[in-house]
Order: sequence, then structure tokens, then C-alpha cells
Amino acid sequence: MADSKARSLFDREIVSRALVDSVWKFDPRIQVRNPVMFVVEVTAAAVTIILLRDFFRGEMALAGFELQIALWLWFTVAFANFAEAMAEGRGKAQADNLRRTRIETQARVIRAGKEETIAATALRKGDVVMVSAGEVIPGDGEVIEGVAAVNEAAITGESAPVIRESGGDRSAVTGGTTVISDWIKVRISANPGETFLDRMIALVEGAQRQKTPNEIALSILLAGLTIVFMLVCVTLFPFAAYSKTFLSVPVLVALLVCLIPTTIGGLLSAIGIAGMDRLVQHNVLAMSGRAVEAAGDVDTLLLDKTGTITLGDRMASEFIPMPGVTVEELADAAQLASLADETPEGRSIVVLAKRQFNIRGRELSDKGALFVPFSAQTRMSGVDIDARKIRKGAADKIIEFVVHSGGTTPAELSPVVERIARAGGTPLVVADGPRAMGVIYLKDVIKEGIRERFERLHAMGLRTVMITGDNPLTADAIAKESGVNDYVAQATPESKLKIIREEQAQGKLVAMIGDGTNDAPALAQADVGIAMNAGTQAAREAGNMIDLDSNPTKIMEVVEIGKQLLITRGALTTFSIANDVAKYFAIIPAMFVVGYPELQTLNIMHLGTPQSAILSAVIFNALIIVALIPLALRGVQYRPLGAASILARNLLIYGLGGVIVPFIGIKIIDMMVTAMRLA
Repeated sequence: MADSKARSLFDREIVSRALVDSVWKFDPRIQVRNPVMFVVEVTAAAVTIILLRDFFRGEMALAGFELQIALWLWFTVAFANFAEAMAEGRGKAQADNLRRTRIETQARVIRAGKEETIAATALRKGDVVMVSAGEVIPGDGEVIEGVAAVNEAAITGESAPVIRESGGDRSAVTGGTTVISDWIKVRISANPGETFLDRMIALVEGAQRQKTPNEIALSILLAGLTIVFMLVCVTLFPFAAYSKTFLSVPVLVALLVCLIPTTIGGLLSAIGIAGMDRLVQHNVLAMSGRAVEAAGDVDTLLLDKTGTITLGDRMASEFIPMPGVTVEELADAAQLASLADETPEGRSIVVLAKRQFNIRGRELSDKGALFVPFSAQTRMSGVDIDARKIRKGAADKIIEFVVHSGGTTPAELSPVVERIARAGGTPLVVADGPRAMGVIYLKDVIKEGIRERFERLHAMGLRTVMITGDNPLTADAIAKESGVNDYVAQATPESKLKIIREEQAQGKLVAMIGDGTNDAPALAQADVGIAMNAGTQAAREAGNMIDLDSNPTKIMEVVEIGKQLLITRGALTTFSIANDVAKYFAIIPAMFVVGYPELQTLNIMHLGTPQSAILSAVIFNALIIVALIPLALRGVQYRPLGAASILARNLLIYGLGGVIVPFIGIKIIDMMVTAMRLA
């Protein structure tokens, strides 16, 4: 995937493939899916037949003009095909890159209590395999035993290893990734051909992309406009006969093609495919085009607190000593009690003592130190060294320990413990035998920059809701610090589902980020369900997007790309309809100026001849599609503005631009056509 990110907009390999693929798209069975370009192809074929008729009749003057019209009509279809093939080609190049990650792998499968080696392709759903350090995981599955570091660079492009273990929300593994330490036992969850990698390849190729509701609505609008202008052009035949004005089929076809919205018709498919491609470049897979589009219209975003808003583990942030104890003494005792504590909380205590007081970890094995591990029964841990018995843990258990050791707790201890608990933190009390020394304040650490990211989401018009299993006090403290709009405390799968349905009942679109099995119902119900690749298989199957990097804050990019897709489509539709104005002033006077000389006053561009005016309009109509391909693939830059501001910006840039650019373009082409005596 990393290789695909580096590809330029017009990579030589992609362009070469797109040129070939665009030829196959001339097949009417393919072209009929795009009504506008199908009409252009049919009219191009009609003009070609008339051209051949006039050529064999010896009417060379007519044939020369008709040849140029026919060629540019075919080029119009070709350029539209090329735009779509370019967008698909970028996905196919990424799929080829994924296919290169496939390796002929051997699997150590366990059957009837015995281990045997078979080809990975022979594995079936439900098989259990053993994978050790240095071996490739032979198929998608769930870790059912063991813990190991796994290199997922073949899938995500990220070189940093990730931990996969049984019994949690980090149990899903993907075939083709490599175990780099320890071992795991994996239960295979997919048959060959149904793996996550197979799904990724099919998705990025775009072959199964379905049109979104908005895209279908726009297609209906374009088809309706095409039918209307076809009726208009057909009625011009009797009008021309009545006025004794010669009106040939090629000229009428030129008028039709220039009037119908060929620009957006030629780029519509490319815009949708490119939207999915931009997500893939951010290592996010969308299961459908509708998911990308829905992301652009999301009103409410639900986020898990742990791992999304906070770092995931509570960290030591402050040492609060009791009377008669210095802060440095408390920090020293807390660090001694935590030297053998490998939990994130324990390590954070050691780091905080070192950072604040330069107290470094010590080697205590030569002093006969006896470390006391934490247990669910004692709810404390510590160390016995010399005559000292240092403990840290839950307040009630440490108070029992102090009293049992013959001491008493100071009156100041309980208020400190209560204050930390009310603030949503975790108080750890430290004691040295009968002496209560003080309290360690553990708190959820908000991710750096998360408040600013939420402010950007709010500027986009999104309402953010934090979901957590914590008590309301803790949830309220984290919500205020992080800047989310609202929170749901002590959340259950049912409560997550309820809030999504309530929001949807109000006509809002909801996005949900999750990674656990308990998130699966909410991910399935949400309009945009983003599952973390590192999460469970159930979560990945429930969501309609998968974040390969398992970075929950990437919702920002997902929403921006969705909005960018919608804005790009709107901008190019505005341009397409607006640029017809100039073509009226080019073709209408040219068609009827013989019968109605007064129409010459509409020739405000002062085009050379009626033939050059018609030909110039057709050429411009074809070339503008090519000129807009980069914009369709890259997308219009998104800025967090209101709907009214975006509409005004579109009308000013693409509406006004769509009127002005054709006047300039057609005039320049007419000058070149006249100079070369092509018409």
C-alpha cells in the first residue's frame, strides 16, 4: 500500500493501462451504463455512417467537414473512457501491489491433536494452525492462544510491529503478515478466495463499485436533460424546413452533443472511483461508494474513549504527599514499588519519578528485594527490601495494610482520594509499612492535538459524542478536557445502538468508530461504520470501512474525502451546465444565419464561418473533458465552510468560470481552425 501512495497523478504504468482499457469501454454494453456518453457514442456512429455515404457519393466537401465532426465525437467518448479508466487504473495498480504480497505459504495445521504441514491454499475455515517467529500467517483468523508481535507491513505499509493476542479486541490476524516474535495459535476464519486480502484486491480494483443514491439521482438528472435536448434538436428539423434553412444531421448532432451535459457525464464515474481511491491512499478501505459519500454528509460521530480520545492506559500525573512526607520521598517509594510492575501504569510511575526528580530505576536483586505482584485479591503490589515493606494500591486495601502494620492513616488522605475520584482519576495510595506516605494521581491522558481535531470536526458541522464504559464523573471530566459535544457513560452495546437509531430517526447520518465485538451491532447500524483492522473479525465484518492503520483519529480524513467527493461532483456539474451558454452563441447563429441573417448579431465571438463555429464548439467540448481529468481524480480542495459559502464559491469559480472559459476556448480554437483552413 505504501507504494501506491507515491504514485503520481499520471503514472506512466497507469496511463498505459488506461489507454488500453479505454478502448474496451467503447463496447455499447458498457457504455449504456452512462446515458450521456452512450448518446454521444450513438451519434458519433450515425455521423460516421453519413460520412461514409457522402464519401462514396463523391461529395468530398461535405465528407471533409463530417470527418472532423465524427473524429471529435469519437474523441469525446474516448476521453470520457480514459478518465474512467484512469481512476480504475489507479485502483488496479494498487491491487497488483497487494497481489505481490501473496506468498506460497506452508501451514502447520493441528488436526486430531497432531501437527502436520500442508499448503496454505488447502486450509479451510475452522482449521487451527500454529505460527512461530519468522513464519507467515497462512490465512485470516483469530488468535486463540498465545501472544506475538506481528509485522503487517505487507497489508498496511507500516513497518512498526503490532501485538496480537487471544481473548481481546486485538485478536484478529490477516493472512500474508509475518510473526516476528513468540508464537500464536490461530483459528482460520475464511476459506481460500474469501480472505481479507482477496476482499481488499476486489475493493481497490473498483470492479464491484455500486453507484451511490446521489450519484444515481445525478445520473437521472443528466439523462433527463439529454432526453429534453434530444427532443429540442429533433423539433429543429421541421423548423429548419419551414424557414428553408439547410440543417444537416452532423450539424444537428453537433448541437445535441454540445447542449447535453457531456462534461460531467464523461467525468462522473471517474469522480466516484477516485473518491474511493483517495481513501485507499490513506489506508482506509471503503466497502462501497455509498460509504464514502455518506461520510461527506455525516452529522454525528460516535467515538470510543479508550484508544481514540485517550492513549488507552491511565498514566501517573502527580505525586501528592501526606503531612511530614516530602514529594521526593513519596516519588522514591512509589518508584521502588513499581520497578517490577510491567503494566503501563507501573511504568508511568517510574518515568514520572525520573522526570520530576531524576530518580532513576535501581537494580535491587543484589539487596535481596522481594517483589510483591498485584493480584485481584490484594489489589496492591510493592516490594520488601531490608526492613521496609512498601506497597501501592487501592485506597481501602492500603488503609487495611497500614492498620495491620500498626499505623494509622492521616485525616488528609480521604479528601485527596475523593477529590481524585470525583475528577475522574484513579487514586493509588502508597504506604511504607505503618506509614501512609501519599497518593499517586493516575488519569486518562488525552491524545496530543485531539481537542484541535475535534474543533475542526465541529467546524465541518459534525456533532461528536464520546462513548465510554467509565462512570459519569470520569466521562464528564474527559469530555470537558477533550472538547467533545456530548458523552454516554457506562455504555453497553444496546446503548450504542440506541443512540445511533435516535440520531437516524431525526434524519441524521451517523458515523461510528469501533474495534471490539461489542461494537459490531453499532458499526452495522451506523451509516458509516469504521472498523479498526487491529480489532476483532466481527467488527471488521460489521463495518463498511476498514482502517488498515487502526488509527481512530483518521475519521478526519475520511469525512474530508467524503465531502471532497460531493463538492467535486457539484463543482463539475455546475461547470458542465454553465459552459453550454457559450456553445449556444457559437452553434445557434451558425445553424440559422443563412435563413435569418439577423442572428449574426448573436455571433458575439466573431467566429470565422458557420462551419468553423460548429467544429470549434465540438472540439472544445471534447478537450474540456481532458483538461478536467486531473481535477476529477484529485478532487476539489475541501475547506470547512458552510453550505451557503460552498454554494457561493462553486457558482463564482465553476459557474462563472464555466461561462467564461468556453468563450475564450472556442474563440482560440476557431482562430486555429480558420488559420489551418479546416472549415
